Amino acid sequence: MDPLPGLIGFSRALAASGLRVNIHRNRTFLASIEHVDLADPQQLYWAGRASLCAEPDDFSVYDRVFSSWFGVSRLTAPPVDLHEQPHCSNLAALTSEHAEQQEGTENALQTAAQDIEVLRHRDLAELSTTERAHLETLLTVLDTRPPRRHSNRLRPNRRGELDPGRTLRRMLATGGEPAHLAHRNKRQKPRRVVLLIDVSGSMSAYSDALLRFAHVLTRAAPASTETFTFGTRLTRVSRALRVRDPELALAAAGHAVPDWAGGTRIGEAIQLFCDRWGQRGMARRAVLVVFSDGWERGDCAQLGEQMTRLSRLAHRVFWVNPYSGRDGYQPVQSGIAVALPHVHALLAGHSLYTLELLLKKVRDA
Repeated sequence: MDPLPGLIGFSRALAASGLRVNIHRNRTFLASIEHVDLADPQQLYWAGRASLCAEPDDFSVYDRVFSSWFGVSRLTAPPVDLHEQPHCSNLAALTSEHAEQQEGTENALQTAAQDIEVLRHRDLAELSTTERAHLETLLTVLDTRPPRRHSNRLRPNRRGELDPGRTLRRMLATGGEPAHLAHRNKRQKPRRVVLLIDVSGSMSAYSDALLRFAHVLTRAAPASTETFTFGTRLTRVSRALRVRDPELALAAAGHAVPDWAGGTRIGEAIQLFCDRWGQRGMARRAVLVVFSDGWERGDCAQLGEQMTRLSRLAHRVFWVNPYSGRDGYQPVQSGIAVALPHVHALLAGHSLYTLELLLKKVRDA
């Protein structure tokens, strides 16, 4: 098993947790692990701590991410003195005892990888407390690149349409001969992503995980990500989710939401969003994602009208229903039945794997 992807993923998890891990520290980390025994978690721990932490304040974050990523408790023993102890090869064991230890470690790593794969497909509503803590680390390594769109601004490029101004200026240097043609094309900029998350009672099993998912997206692209919650009221929580620490961000969002685990009025919430924010530009050319099970207690006709309006404003509209990932699901709920003709896709967001599929859909929009 090649350990390199796991080590790179660990470095990315540290960066997503707030550590200033740059390319130079990553190179130092990868160079240092060539001189330690990867079968010994203690040596790996100190190699990463010495190369990836910039200051003492980083140690607590490093310990937490290391424990979650490798499944071992914090190691407080002093680092191994490599000058006094002989180096043990990672490719071949020198003794039978070391071979058994290395084989046991490889089996443990393989078991951990299998557990992570199982966790990726587990229903978010059925996770234990320990699994939820591990899920927070896995969320930080998702591919959260925002979708891109062409802007109206043009920039110089080797391909594209002819740039008359720059071509004429170049002709002045060649005596009026068009020896070098200049080209230009449109710039690319992040496309806005708007998340509408249902926090009513029927979605309470998924609300916390979905808000953590929204926090990861917001931290990756704070200028182009907007998040709203809705139940009986619509609440904008984008500013709260821009806080770096996930627990503080979730606490601030929870204080801002007045209708947590209440009823559901999807049509009124979407109408308020369109009137106050969407029509004024937030939804225009944006990718809009609605997280809801579709149980509408308000007027379904109003929901249909507002979904029609929203589909005309936004670039793409996706509806994510966590319950649609269960066997035998049929989109017969009143809200889903009315909204389905106006969305580009109905997706299941009940697991980490389905959230990864959602991100791919959003990037490809």
